[in-house]
Amino acid sequence: MNNTPPIPAAELEIVLIEPEIPTNTGNIGRTAAATGCPLHVVHPIGFEMDEKALRRAGLDYWKHVDCREHDSWPAYLEQESPKRAWLFSTKGGRPYWEADFAPGDHLIFGKESAGVDEKTRLAIIERYGPESILTLPMVEKPGIRSLNLATAVAIVAYEGLRQFNGVGKESSSNGTTQG
Repeated sequence: MNNTPPIPAAELEIVLIEPEIPTNTGNIGRTAAATGCPLHVVHPIGFEMDEKALRRAGLDYWKHVDCREHDSWPAYLEQESPKRAWLFSTKGGRPYWEADFAPGDHLIFGKESAGVDEKTRLAIIERYGPESILTLPMVEKPGIRSLNLATAVAIVAYEGLRQFNGVGKESSSNGTTQG
């Protein structure tokens, strides 16, 4: 039983470019449903997303996910035309906690094996500026190259919830931290 009071939706849009692992996408779908974030899946993808495949994967909650599939990156841009977007990368960028997320922002994540290709990365920088590249910092350890994609998405989606719900932000009236 969950005794936590409901919260407003995160008002962020999660974007997966060419995801490869169905269980990651399933876990991200669960996070999207729990936070009220639409999930955009940009093709090509490495698995089937038809109803039979979703049932077989045990994704009985998928009906609660606002999932929008796009044939390609250009099709996604044309259909959604995001005003603001953030690309999450292991190849540098500011820490995600330095970003001031706003309702309607699109959170872009690349495929598990390689992230986004260089052409897409450069297009995002050209469209949204170099400050739109964010990273999830990690301690340096040999053999540890990145977080699991589903984990990274959950961290960022909940950071959006934290920011939108005022937790940890300075109060304008008395300078104290809310929380």
